[in-house]
Amino acid sequence: MFDSVRDALAADLEEIRAAGLHKPERVIGTPQSATVSVTAGGRPGDVLNFCANNYLGLADHPEVVAAAHEALDRWGYGMASVRFICGTQEVHKELEARLSSFLGQEDTILYSSCFDANGGVFETLLGPEDAVISDALNHASIIDGIRLSKARRFRYANRDMADLEKQLKEATEGGARRKLVVTDGVFSMDGYVAPLADICDLAERYDAMVMVDDSHAVGFVGPGGRGTPELHGVMDRVDIITGTLGKALGGASGGYVAARAEIVALLRQRSRPYLFSNTLAPVIAAASLKVLDLLESAGDLRERLAANTALFRSRMTEAGFDILPGDHAIAPVMIGDAAVAGRMAELLLERGVYVIGFSYPVVPQGQARIRVQLSAAHSAEDVNRAVEAFIAARAELAGA
Repeated sequence: MFDSVRDALAADLEEIRAAGLHKPERVIGTPQSATVSVTAGGRPGDVLNFCANNYLGLADHPEVVAAAHEALDRWGYGMASVRFICGTQEVHKELEARLSSFLGQEDTILYSSCFDANGGVFETLLGPEDAVISDALNHASIIDGIRLSKARRFRYANRDMADLEKQLKEATEGGARRKLVVTDGVFSMDGYVAPLADICDLAERYDAMVMVDDSHAVGFVGPGGRGTPELHGVMDRVDIITGTLGKALGGASGGYVAARAEIVALLRQRSRPYLFSNTLAPVIAAASLKVLDLLESAGDLRERLAANTALFRSRMTEAGFDILPGDHAIAPVMIGDAAVAGRMAELLLERGVYVIGFSYPVVPQGQARIRVQLSAAHSAEDVNRAVEAFIAARAELAGA
């Protein structure tokens, strides 16, 4: 059977390579950190890492690692069960309570990933008589989660409040029982921050709930690192927050939904990714608790991240690179052509800077970019080295 499919799949793969869209997976031989050992051209070497979601540099923090070791001895390796059978330990309930308190929500439910969290919300809460109104640039997990539901689907242009109101009006006039506005807190390909205060104003005007995927914000955005709802002063006006433990909060894996108590209670009963997936490994839950401890005194890490971000953005702008505006640690360097973005990423790796080129279908056609992600683990010297590498790589491309 497969022989009849093999040639077609090989042709698809060759088409991806020819278009400059192939996504290689480089092998790291060290813990995730500001500097990693990466195999490049068959030769291992230490390079500066500017493509991880390790915003606060906690992925290899000694206290987090120690907490993981202790948890392994106390709680074991894995649960071998789902939550409602025999997969709930004290450590899972403690983490849910801590996340609820940290995010200012009534309750929290853990998932094996934020992709699963987003996949489990819409089908549970919304039926054919309901409406979901989604930002056009929302993460793929939100898009897939919406597809699983039978709710009517409305889409508004990225961060366009006039278009959001238009969609809310249409949903209301169409007789929607429940309306849910969903947005990324920070849009991962652009580093743009959603205007949550304006979104909440419109949602309240049209009697809609608000959901935010804050994966690229929790831990370091807002005065206390509580994410975009805190940044915009709307923590008490957002009904559902989804997020990940795999970025700023230690960088392992796992996700959560923090929300109104009744929403979480219903998710525990009906959310399929929760009911049919193994429990989050206890070692991750325990290490995440240590991360939340560290966040209480992580003001210096957030300040360092902000300083590194400002330095990179200002130096690259002065050097004539096109960086999307903003002050988030996601700093997209716009290239345009997919093949050129891929080649520049290769040249940067040769110069000791590890970054990734993003192109269609991850971003729109003609908007290929190198997404640089700053970390509190970087030094100012690291940032300056990265800028000089960009300048040198651009010069080599121009001379090719």
